[in-house]
Amino acid sequence: MTEPSRSGFVTFVGRPNVGKSTLMNALVGEKVAITSDKPQTTRRAIRGILNRPGGQLIVVDTPGVHRPRTLLGQRLNDLVESVLGDVDVIAFCAPADEKVGPGDRRIAASLDGYSRAKKVALVTKTDKASRDEVMERLMEVDALREDWAAVIPLSSVTGDQLDVLADELLPLMPEGPALYPEGVVTDEAIEDRVAEAIREAALDGVRDELPHSIAVVVQDIAVREDNPELTDVWADIVVERDSQKAIIIGRKGQRLRDVGTTARAEIEPLVGTRVFLSLHVRVAKEWQRDPKHLGRLGF
Repeated sequence: MTEPSRSGFVTFVGRPNVGKSTLMNALVGEKVAITSDKPQTTRRAIRGILNRPGGQLIVVDTPGVHRPRTLLGQRLNDLVESVLGDVDVIAFCAPADEKVGPGDRRIAASLDGYSRAKKVALVTKTDKASRDEVMERLMEVDALREDWAAVIPLSSVTGDQLDVLADELLPLMPEGPALYPEGVVTDEAIEDRVAEAIREAALDGVRDELPHSIAVVVQDIAVREDNPELTDVWADIVVERDSQKAIIIGRKGQRLRDVGTTARAEIEPLVGTRVFLSLHVRVAKEWQRDPKHLGRLGF
């Protein structure tokens, strides 16, 4: 007797920068979510789709849960809450190379509010920790809740235990047919993936408050009528202050050119042609705190 097909939704939760987006990309087998060492890089609920012999896992990547300092931060936390209320499995992530702290405990305890979802605990980044550290972290994480369906150490970088994770998650999903066609790895719109590629390139090397102040809006994507092998992409990089605009542009425009070069390499495989990328930097003062600006930027 064959096992029934299963499909459903899992989301990874945890503090910012515990490796949720990297784990999603590794599990799906393709870069669906941008990654950065900057906290709160993820700003939307992004779905990645993994097909297995016994069914389909839809991985929902969400922003890291944090104490919000802006209206944007509050809206990101609200987004996480809405996702947690809808998924079948919540996978709590804690990195192997950091001791479990108050933020981890708070997030783990907050999962009481989502009784519908099954809970799994993951110790991520095992490639960055010794065996003793991994064992210590597993015990700390296991003690956070009594209802973990599984506690799994893994590494997104080496791929260690990713198959184990998929094998543990699928039986926890409801019975039912696949929700997405074979071969689809995400339901993200091309404009959103392009915007994220540009933002990832712009985040590289910036520090202090600037990463949080960067947003990207794609104005248009169009294949050239006289050259179907070339796609034009027009996009705005939005910051909050003139001083930030100067940093993004760089001396004699060099930094903006570097951002364009890096982003173009990511965008060309997405659109399937060579790309002419036109980037414009504009200022929307204090956009993270302004409801109108947030609305225009898609938050």
